[in-house]
Amino acid sequence: IFLFSPCKAVENPTATEIQDVCSAVGLNAFLEKNKMNSREWNHDVQYRGRVQVQLKQEDGSLCLVQFPSRKSMMLYVAEMIPKLKTRTQKTDGADPSLQQGEGCKKGKGKKK
Repeated sequence: IFLFSPCKAVENPTATEIQDVCSAVGLNAFLEKNKMNSREWNHDVQYRGRVQVQLKQEDGSLCLVQFPSRKSMMLYVAEMIPKLKTRTQKTDGADPSLQQGEGCKKGKGKKK
């Protein structure tokens, strides 16, 4: 699952990460933990959640001028999630589960 487009994407973003980035920049972000997309095939708790972000005031003016649209906010979120402490700590150490698929490809042929 990716947030936004392949050129600027975040693999498996959580609703909590999206809320954290939006709140840190000064946007009003409300997390609904038990909501999920009905088309989501994975029903794990980790993939649940919906974030509502207020981009405009009641009078129609922007909350923050740097985010004139949802697209600009989503691009910012996709740029900032990899910089979160929770993401950088996971990639610093060698994760053995990521290295299982690497190595030589012996035994892939037919047995005689």
